[in-house]
Amino acid sequence: MVILDEKCMIPPPPYVQAASVAPPPFPGNRSHQSLATLAPHLLLKIVYTTFPWAPRIDESRPERQRKTLYWLSHQLRLVNRSFYIGNHTTHHIDDQDLTYPVACMHVLRSIYLPAYESLIRVPYTSDPFPLSTSTSSSVGPVETMQRETQVLDLFIALKVREDVMMDDTELHLEREESFKDLFDLMQPRSRLEDLVRYYGLREGVVHTNPPGVSSSSAGSGSHLGNNTSSSSSANHRSGVTRPAPLPFSMLSISFSPRKVGLVSTTTSRKQTILEVTRTRDEKLEVAAKKLVKQLKVWLSDT
Repeated sequence: MVILDEKCMIPPPPYVQAASVAPPPFPGNRSHQSLATLAPHLLLKIVYTTFPWAPRIDESRPERQRKTLYWLSHQLRLVNRSFYIGNHTTHHIDDQDLTYPVACMHVLRSIYLPAYESLIRVPYTSDPFPLSTSTSSSVGPVETMQRETQVLDLFIALKVREDVMMDDTELHLEREESFKDLFDLMQPRSRLEDLVRYYGLREGVVHTNPPGVSSSSAGSGSHLGNNTSSSSSANHRSGVTRPAPLPFSMLSISFSPRKVGLVSTTTSRKQTILEVTRTRDEKLEVAAKKLVKQLKVWLSDT
């Protein structure tokens, strides 16, 4: 038996209104995490855990994984922007801050890139992965300056559907004409546009600055921007007036086996400002250099 002396007992704390104190276990206000604020490695971990690693009775493991890829492409990435393109991780490579998405599109592009590159026609080249630098550009957070990336995403949307349909039924016939349209026209055209941007920035005839920002007051949006800025400064000191470069966002390519053209699109009209001839098996790099050379002449004459 324990005898307690009521005079020695500590009195209980006084009653306080619940609204004046924070609920346990942490004092103060707590910030709630959301998908938009998750770290890139956690978001990527969530995506990877959706892949099955064991077969079912009626489905093999590759079939289940192909259905998961279809689900990533048509459902999960449409939940919100975080799952679509993900938070970005930046790596400093060759004096550049290169930014990469780390969610659904990162997984889909990485998996289907070898299949995409295997269908590139000779002698065309390919570089579909976006390399958005730390400088500002006129494209949105989901879009990319690399035009060929859009073709890769179209290929993924078509390929995941075709793979699932082939697994579901042997009667499904793959639509070869769909891939033919992609790699006979859209891929070389978009790749040529990227090359025109590459060589055009180097020659100072195009710029990738946002609307309202002059080409002389901001970087070019590429690692070639330093060369363009230095050459502009040299021309300014020597008294030579260079024509103002065109914004790359208003330029596109008209592509055919025998000729390619540079098209300028404004709010009022769309016109082909120049054309150059090409052979059927000519490299895209050669055609891009021809277009940039003629664009320099066209800017000097206008």
